[in-house]
Amino acid sequence: MKSDRGLDAIETASRDEITALQLQRLRWSLQHAYDNIAHIRAKFDAAGVKPGDLKELADLANFPFTTKQDLRATYPFGMFAVPESQVVRVHASSGTTGKPTVVGYTQRDIDTWAQLIARSIYASGGRPGDKVHVSYGYGLFTGGLGAHYGAERLGCTVIPFGGGQTERQVQLIQDFKPKIIMVTPSYMLAIADEFDRQGLNPADCALKIGIHGAEPWTQQMRGEIEKRFAIDAIDIYGLSEVMGPGVAQECIESKDGPVVWEDHFYPEIIDPNTGAVLPEGEMGELVFTSLTKEALPIIRYRTRDLTRLLPPSARSMRRIEKITGRSDDMLIIRGVNVFPSQIEELILKQPKLSPHYQLEVSREGHLDAMNVNVEIKPEFSTATAAEKEYVAHELQHHIKSYVGISTRVEVKAVGTIERSAGKARRVVDTRLK
Repeated sequence: MKSDRGLDAIETASRDEITALQLQRLRWSLQHAYDNIAHIRAKFDAAGVKPGDLKELADLANFPFTTKQDLRATYPFGMFAVPESQVVRVHASSGTTGKPTVVGYTQRDIDTWAQLIARSIYASGGRPGDKVHVSYGYGLFTGGLGAHYGAERLGCTVIPFGGGQTERQVQLIQDFKPKIIMVTPSYMLAIADEFDRQGLNPADCALKIGIHGAEPWTQQMRGEIEKRFAIDAIDIYGLSEVMGPGVAQECIESKDGPVVWEDHFYPEIIDPNTGAVLPEGEMGELVFTSLTKEALPIIRYRTRDLTRLLPPSARSMRRIEKITGRSDDMLIIRGVNVFPSQIEELILKQPKLSPHYQLEVSREGHLDAMNVNVEIKPEFSTATAAEKEYVAHELQHHIKSYVGISTRVEVKAVGTIERSAGKARRVVDTRLK
């Protein structure tokens, strides 16, 4: 049911209505998982809890976490809670660091996902009839098909491009004139560079809204995208284990962090070291429990994303602070905790440096070392070696002052840092090789 504002009624419901729905759906989800997934049943039994022990939402803290390792240990289909004949689609992670994590969807799951992406695009300012250029990858990655089905559900015209072929992306953006693009933030900047290479001003194209996710990105990167394209850059959040994109979505009228669609996902923030649930507003690791998923109900899934829960603003549901780092992305350099997003923020404060960078971490003898490779902006491509050295020294100084580590900075020529049509590879760590 839609409200007069074109929103789903639950988006403007009272907190009491939302929490009552969450409790009802959470009880179902726990029972569904316990009854149908042997791995979950064994974990509950080992922890001494049963689904019936959930009397109120806070009782969820007594139930065990689910991690990527659980999904890998039951590879490929051991975490499915329905017969395989009821699974209409399978997605999977890349598996670059081990076995891929596999997720399945019933037809109802697919319908829910499409509805939540449609809700997300609407929250971003999209409306039926808008053209949506999808540059997320299609295939086992959840981004492309998730965005595609949701945009169609809203009534948009979908341009299903996928990743890569950047030159042709620009051509079709120019020719088809989409209002909305859905793409990783790092690849959005690669598209901007291709506009520049062709002698075109990205700010002159028809795009008005960018819906960006699938990787952490900073407020500075948002500013860079918005400046170059003259658009609203909006944050979409999700992960395949929980559903895919559309678990949470920033609203265009506030741009103050993604709103968690709490009618389908219950969020918690925990201390990443102890697992204790933290009070609302404190920084910690984001944990999700699905409330309506049939094929793969997920119970207290540790996302490794670092954020905090914030009170409602543009919708009745709580928000998460913009995610700019992950607990498993954290680098320890000579005893100092370093997140790539910290380095990115400092890079983007340097007017002559572009957002294209890569961190190389190595071990020299018994000590860690970090090289920061970053490109000069195209408009400063004729800078002399001495000028580049000065910029490098400035960035080194700021990293030392604000992050607390010594680094080597190399300012490179335009186009020399690896580009990705999907998630950017920000860190190359050779210490364990």
